[in-house]
Amino acid sequence: MAGHVHIVGGGLAGLSAAVELAGGSERVTVYEAGPACGGRARSYLDRQLGCRIDNGNHLLLSGNPAVYRYLGLIGAQDTLVGPKHPVFPFVDLADRLRWTLDLSRGRVPLWVLSKRRRVPGMRLAELRGLMALMEAAPDMVVADCLQPGSLARRLLEPFAISVLNTMPDIGSAALLGAVVKESLAKGGRNCLPRFPAVGLSESFVDPALAHLSVLKADVRTASRVSGVEMEAGQVTALRLGEERIVIGGQDTVIMAVPAPVAASLLAGGLPGFSAPDEFESILNVHFLLPRPPVLTGGLAQAHFIGVVGGISEWVFAKERILSVTVSAANRYATRDLDELAGLIWNEVRAAIDPAAMVPLSVSMPPLRIVREKRATFAATPAQDRLRPDTRTMAANLLLAGDWTATGLPATIEGAIRSGAAAARAVHDRRGTAGRPQ
Repeated sequence: MAGHVHIVGGGLAGLSAAVELAGGSERVTVYEAGPACGGRARSYLDRQLGCRIDNGNHLLLSGNPAVYRYLGLIGAQDTLVGPKHPVFPFVDLADRLRWTLDLSRGRVPLWVLSKRRRVPGMRLAELRGLMALMEAAPDMVVADCLQPGSLARRLLEPFAISVLNTMPDIGSAALLGAVVKESLAKGGRNCLPRFPAVGLSESFVDPALAHLSVLKADVRTASRVSGVEMEAGQVTALRLGEERIVIGGQDTVIMAVPAPVAASLLAGGLPGFSAPDEFESILNVHFLLPRPPVLTGGLAQAHFIGVVGGISEWVFAKERILSVTVSAANRYATRDLDELAGLIWNEVRAAIDPAAMVPLSVSMPPLRIVREKRATFAATPAQDRLRPDTRTMAANLLLAGDWTATGLPATIEGAIRSGAAAARAVHDRRGTAGRPQ
């Protein structure tokens, strides 16, 4: 007898689980509390700017296997674009220095032997920091591994902040090392920068919803699960306001909501439940230009630039939008947003103008500031230990989300992996075959 899989949460973890399960013997329903699916990886029409923007910036890599599997299943693998070579333009605002990190395509890191392709001022001895990250013990922080010098200051520290959304002095070296193993250690073929050609929703959400519709999965938006009933170690019902959904003996619940929501729903009734309880914010500033800038050099090739020595970390050029990401933004929580926006605009001008045919205006254009206060869990060793596995003490309850024990920091790749892991657990419970790997 087929069961019913109830997926609570329509972010990428929940959509990933649904995509893996839809079309099989199980009936699939997704419950999304908000008006639209996608969570922190979606696009929307910003009425203030009068155009669509992403609610956050996400730089993916060609070596993200779960991302490309998911996009392949929903027919959206061609919606990610990026340079043909593993190039990463950078600017050091403090030293007024510009360069392009140009990685070798193969596993042999020939780029470190070329002054033109590597980080300016780096010493080969500093590469020991990369090895230390890949061998890091669970309790080590990033700062424990890095060698003092230009490689750390101009690449590895900014890389750590972006990947972990946590500062290097407290960020988990093991989590960063896991990303290094899947990217830099595998060579430039795995490090081609990728981002949506149009927007996050157009790549990750809309095609998934269309795919689920064809396969007769039910996606319910504006459907907030307000309670979970449990009895004898099983989930017996979900409450959605006045509505009560009975969970049958053959049914499964996948809780694919953010960690604080999962804790509020499960902590009182699920033995052994734990979840990260400290979080870091991300600040995004979207500037609307009167016309798209005409770019040259590495910036024209990549359409983004890394920024060292400022508040900004990444600037993405998206037609008329210049979009800036500031990770680990708790450190700026008490700063005035208007003041920050002015400082960031000056940094954007310093980063973009030398590569633009026409300089940007000195006066700040229309903008939208988006602060995600709980963007990710704080990727510290202590918080990493609180991340739960997919399976729980309740036989019919599974967990998914970038905050679960994926072995990666809170990333799109980790979120999609978690949903796929939950789907595999459903098939294991039922003794059925899932989609081919």
